[in-house]
Amino acid sequence: MSLFLRNLDSRFLFLVIISYVVAENIEKSSDCPCGKDSNRQKCDSTGASGYCSTKNDEFIEIGAKSQFSYDGKDKFSDMVQIEGGSYFIGTNHPVFTHDGEGPRRKIILDSFYIDKYEVSNRDFETFVEATGHKTEAEKFGDSFVFEGLLSEKTKSNIDKAVKAAPWWLPVKGAFWRHPEGQDSSISERMDHPVVHISWYDASEYCKWLGKRLPTEAEWEVTCRGGLKDRLYPWGNKLNPNNEHRANIWQGEFPTKNTGEDGFEGTAPVTSFPPNKYGVHNIVGNVWEWTSDWWQTDHSNAEEKNPTGADNALDKVKKGGSYLCHESYCYRYRCAARSQNTPDTSGGNVGFRCAASA
Repeated sequence: MSLFLRNLDSRFLFLVIISYVVAENIEKSSDCPCGKDSNRQKCDSTGASGYCSTKNDEFIEIGAKSQFSYDGKDKFSDMVQIEGGSYFIGTNHPVFTHDGEGPRRKIILDSFYIDKYEVSNRDFETFVEATGHKTEAEKFGDSFVFEGLLSEKTKSNIDKAVKAAPWWLPVKGAFWRHPEGQDSSISERMDHPVVHISWYDASEYCKWLGKRLPTEAEWEVTCRGGLKDRLYPWGNKLNPNNEHRANIWQGEFPTKNTGEDGFEGTAPVTSFPPNKYGVHNIVGNVWEWTSDWWQTDHSNAEEKNPTGADNALDKVKKGGSYLCHESYCYRYRCAARSQNTPDTSGGNVGFRCAASA
């Protein structure tokens, strides 16, 4: 998991932890700590945790466009429609083979809608005020935050870190309203993506709007923007014409973020040019939850409207985040993927919604 803040000290004062202690419930290891080493719950093969043997949630059928609105906005007003048809997902040139990035395979999708923008702090605040929803991070009392974005006062009270990724610290009182702990605020970041959101939290928000989370296939088709076999939503060159197209890490991770793209933490959800489908920030900025359970073997995957494994321990995330750098977590590619337990939250995890057409 990761985190976010607008104004980051360019000198990344690293917290020296004499003994890196892994939280009791963090057991996974990975070469991509930003996506896999901060899982909350232990593996429970019995299914007693409530999700290990749970089937994928059924899609919520969308009726007439006037079915739901808030703040005077129709629920489809900030969505784009992706036409049904045959598409290709995955890649025959995977970077992380063990992630199940390949092979390239044909799928068939029904038409669907997907949000143009990641869900913002302002959007989520409207939801919380209307429903009283309490996030997983609030229930647990802490959430994972990138060390470099924390104040010295907050860091001084932390004596634990994720062993495989010591820049990830469990911060008491960190949740969507206080992304870097109690001494932080979103007052000047209302148009930034909401973070510290678990899969459960994201699902509840989408259901409240009569929507749902996108499947991984829908997300990836959206990411590609109609282009074939390209790395990014806009093509194969990361910075075409020397222009930044996504909010990711520049510099040397994790000690120096030069912020050349204009941001050292999250960026407003409207930032950067959209892809050809009109969708913004589909890679970079924050990881985005999908509805799928994690699987890496796609040999028996459904061809029409695939939804991932029938059951598993983790949910699929896509898109990478502002903490991703090619040197350690090159997952801001459309075919890239990662996973977390559905109750995990962190400072670089957000979402967008979809709907059946």
